[in-house]
Order: sequence, then structure tokens, then C-alpha cells
Amino acid sequence: MEKTLLNIISELRRTSGPLDPNALDRIIRARNREVAGPVRHVAKKNLLPLYQDIKAHQPQTWASWDISPELEARLVRTLQVKPRRTASGVATVTVLTKPWPCSSACLYCPNDVRMPKSYLHDEPACQRAERNWFDPYLQVTARLRTLHQMGHVTDKVELIVLGGTWSDYPEAYQIWYMHELFRALNDMGGEAVVERETQVRRERYRSAGIANERDDLAAWAAKAQARVTAGQATYNQTVRELYACGAPANAQSSRDNATFARIKTSGAKQATGVSGCPSFPHPVSSTPNAHATAQTPRTGWAAVAAWQTATFSQLEALQRANETAEHRCVGLVVETRPDAVTPQRLATLRRLGCTKLQMGIQSLDERILAANHRGIGTDRMQQAFEFARIFGFKTHAHFMTNLLGATPEGDAADYRRMVEHPAFKPDEIKLYPCALVDGTGLVSHWRDGSWRPYTEEELVNLLADDVLVTPPFTRISRMIRDISAHDIMTGNKKVNLRQLVDLELAKRAQPVQEIRSREIAFGAAASDELSLSEIAYETTNTREVFLQWVAPDNRIAGFLRLSMPNADYVNAHAADLPINTGEAMIREVHVYGRVAGLHQGGENAQHRGLGRMLIERACDIARENGYTAINVISAIGTRGYYRKQGFADNGLYQQRSL
Repeated sequence: MEKTLLNIISELRRTSGPLDPNALDRIIRARNREVAGPVRHVAKKNLLPLYQDIKAHQPQTWASWDISPELEARLVRTLQVKPRRTASGVATVTVLTKPWPCSSACLYCPNDVRMPKSYLHDEPACQRAERNWFDPYLQVTARLRTLHQMGHVTDKVELIVLGGTWSDYPEAYQIWYMHELFRALNDMGGEAVVERETQVRRERYRSAGIANERDDLAAWAAKAQARVTAGQATYNQTVRELYACGAPANAQSSRDNATFARIKTSGAKQATGVSGCPSFPHPVSSTPNAHATAQTPRTGWAAVAAWQTATFSQLEALQRANETAEHRCVGLVVETRPDAVTPQRLATLRRLGCTKLQMGIQSLDERILAANHRGIGTDRMQQAFEFARIFGFKTHAHFMTNLLGATPEGDAADYRRMVEHPAFKPDEIKLYPCALVDGTGLVSHWRDGSWRPYTEEELVNLLADDVLVTPPFTRISRMIRDISAHDIMTGNKKVNLRQLVDLELAKRAQPVQEIRSREIAFGAAASDELSLSEIAYETTNTREVFLQWVAPDNRIAGFLRLSMPNADYVNAHAADLPINTGEAMIREVHVYGRVAGLHQGGENAQHRGLGRMLIERACDIARENGYTAINVISAIGTRGYYRKQGFADNGLYQQRSL
């Protein structure tokens, strides 16, 4: 493979940019033809890890190649695998929490006892989580290592924490989980530190008797899963037994209220934490007594839970370190239910560092919600969106088509209601078609004929309709779950569903406004070609302005979400809110990575001042509308950037006077 790598480098020296895929493929195929035998000896995915290994461990060899920084950048671009992963300029890392009882029992929801509710162990992120004992540190470091080997820049990271209803977990576990996420980011860059910590953790879980190999896990959970699938036991009962966990947390605890009271009265002077942080426990002793108490998965999980705790002071110490770390958190997302969204919970989430909420809406039709045992009404959903928006969170709604009782026509009207009703208008959407999984309550309705999956034509046409009515300030992030086809009894099994929808949209030749379809991504646009567009819209408790840098072809190079709260709403909920009247809110700033500067080469828009200009314009708009201050719901790793823009730390946010 080294010869192939040298051939690629030689070709790059004769060009001014990265090699296109066809040119790279010709070099690889030519080298493989030189090697006798039927086995393919060189694969693209192995070339960049080889280069990285030689650079790190064979410095003399690497030095002899005379690789300049500019040549290395083009080489990495050439060998990069799955470039879409970081096309937005941010590396996204998805992690899962451990299995835990769920506060609901929706008809369509999978009941895989190896996973948090609604997830299946065959999904890629779930496989990674299981291999790493659902440990946040191990999940993050493993994923960042993989992305680095694939040629992706990982200095800016968005962390997405999935696993059902976040607030159902004990508060100590929530704090510990975030603590370990930030510890992982802070440790990256120190390979020896990460490797040592990884080995300690792996030994700890193994000593506790907890398996992480696929076959071992399947055998361990088989009987319990069979009982759940047959309806002889519930998911919650089984998970409590297997993982030694308690009941879901109460909707509002006295601890929630106490935490919020402290935040309300402390302002910018909230707890500064301590200089140190808890070290990961050393592996358990190999004495007979220690082994006897941790020889089964259940007792192992109980032992593990004893040290999966941390304090806010310890977390805040790591957060401060992350402000200047090599790998910074620029976004932190958690998944929750609308009925778990309260001001107290949102205040806690801000202290944890969260900036975005994923919420399962599924439908706004009360009849559909009831038929599918959702257990949440639209009034509570509306309240959740209002609270999330006034706290500054980005809102990411999950919406499902083809639920029990639904029709394509009804689903189309339901989706339109969600994107147009002033109570909702989410910032992002996961638009999922319902797929039938064994062990769910929906199976009996399929068997008796009361539910059927939509045909491919019905589904594609419906999703195309949904895309066309999605406003320009909303992003449809996904259209399918990563559920393996063999887990789906019936329903959509095509992994290229979004491509099929795009083909249908191309036939209709109608303009698509949603964000993902307009992202610059792999293309480029000169800064002097961009214009600033402003889209204002009303919600039930705010006036929103979506500011976007757009190219002449309507591709989007960057955007900002400005929220101007309704004074009457703020006054009516003053006791529950961390903001005051007269304070506007920047809920998101995002600039994409591949835009050339004015009369300059390069592809990085994030250092051309586009974000700064968006912020200044947002401040002008807020000032013109009578606001005296503007807050920003900054991520931990972006605090330094906003300080440079004139914002000062102020309680849960950063604030700038107008």
C-alpha cells in the first residue's frame, strides 16, 4: 500500500487540487493489477490510516517524502472517506445512554432490551455504544479516532446524546454522563492519555462481568427478549431486572426546583466549581470477594452505577477546560419527551451544556396520538416548544408518517400543521415513516388488517409533499432510521429513500426551500457572491428572524436564528424563566465550511467574518425592535468566540448590551 500512497502523492504534486474520485480509482486499480492473486490488495479506506501511522511512527520515512502542509491538506481531501460526515464544518458524534425504563409505552416503539427504549442493537450507533458498554468516554474517543482515520477534521464537535427520555435518568447519572463527554473531548490530542484511560475503563467493565461482544450479548438477553416479544413481560420490568435500575425519575423533583432557584438568584456568579475532577475508578480488585460481587451482568451493572456519578462543580471544571481544548464542543443535543420539558429541567440542561432538544412529536392529530398510546396531548407539546424556544434551545422534532389510523392525506395535513402552526415551527425535523418491528404493539394491528404500510409510491409522494411545504428556516435532517432490513417485518426497507424523494422532487421541478437541500456542503461560493436574506415569522411567544447568507442559486452558506420574546409571555412566566423582558436571544449561528473568501483562494467560510456580520445584524434588528440586551445560548466550546464578539458570561447564557 505504501507504493500506492507514493503514486498518489506524486500525482498530487502535478496538480493544484485534490484528485477527483475517478483519478484516485485509476491509481488504485493500476496498483492492484500489478499484484498477483485474486485478492484486492489496496482499498481507499486503508490509505489514510497508513499515511497517519507512517507520519506518527516512522518520522524519517515521512520526512523523506517532503510533504508540505498544503500538499498534506490535498492528500487528506483526496483520501477522505464519507466526506458528507463533516461537510457542514462540524464533526457530529452520536452516543447512547444505557438501557433504562421508559415513561411511556407507544404502540410502534421497539422493545429491544439490549438498548434504551425505541432503539435496536443493529443500528450503527447502537452497535458502537454496546461495544463500549454505553460508556460516554469510550464512545466519543472511539468515534473521533475513526473520523480522524477517515480524514475528517474533528476540532469542532457536536455531541448528540440519544437513548429515549433523558430526564428519566437519575440526575447524578446525567451529570456524570456529560462530565465524561467533556473529559473525552479534553483528552483527545493526548493519544497516550486516551489509550491508558481506555484500557482502565475496559478492564473495569470486564471485571464487573459485563459482556460487550455481540454473540455474548445475544445469548445473555435471548430469554428475556423472548418474554418481552411474546408479551409475557414488559420492557420496563425486564430492563429493571437486567440492569438493576430503578423507576423513571419524577417529572418534577424538589431537586429540580432547588437547582433552578439557585440559578435564578446567582446570575453570572453561579458556582465556579473546583480545579480538579474525579478520576475514573481503578479496576476492581481480583480478590475472591470482589469477583463474587460482580460476576453477573446484573450485579455488574449495579456496581457500575455506584461510580457513574459526578457533581456540577466537577462538570463545570471540565467545561471551562473545554473552552480552549483542541477538540471543542460546539453543540450538545439531548433527546427527551415533550411532557418532560419544564423550566426546571431546561435550566438543568443549560448547566449541563445543552444547546438543542430532540423531541418526539410523531403527530399533532389527537386521534392518532391516542390510537398509538402516545400519552401526550398537543397542548403539552405546544407548551414544551414554547418553553424550549424562550430558553433559547434549538428544537428538533421527530415526526412519523403511517402510524395506526393515519392516511397519506391526513399525514400531509398533519405535517403542514406542524411546520406552519405558530406554536411549533421546529428548527429541524426527523421525518420517519413507521416501520413494523417484531415485539411492538403494532404487530397485532397489522395481522388483523387494521394497519398497513404505505406503498413505496404513496410514501415517496407524501415525503415529497412534506419537503415542498417545509419553510426555508427548517432543516429535514433525516428520513429513515438506521434499522436493519432484517429487523423490519414490513414497511420501508430502502436505505436510499431520501434519494427516491429527491428524484420525485426533480420530476416536479418545484423549488425546495428546506435547509439541508440548500447547504453549500461540497461546492463553493465566493463571499462577494453572497447576499444576506432575512425571513421573519411569528410564534406563539416570540418573533423570530432567520438570517441567511445565500448564493445566487439559493444555496445557503450560513445562518443565524434570532428570537425576540413576547414581553407579555415573559412577564406571565417570570418566575420560571432565566431571562428578563427586553432581552433578545440568538439561538443558533452556523457557517458552513467551504466558501472562498473575497478574491481569495481556500474553502473555509468560518474565518471570513460571515458569522460576525450575522451577529451584528441580529443586534441591529433587536435594537430596532426595542430590546436592550441580547443573549446567546452558546455551546461550551464557542464561549471564547462570543466573548470576542462583545458578549459576557451571564448565568445560563452570554449577554451583550444593546
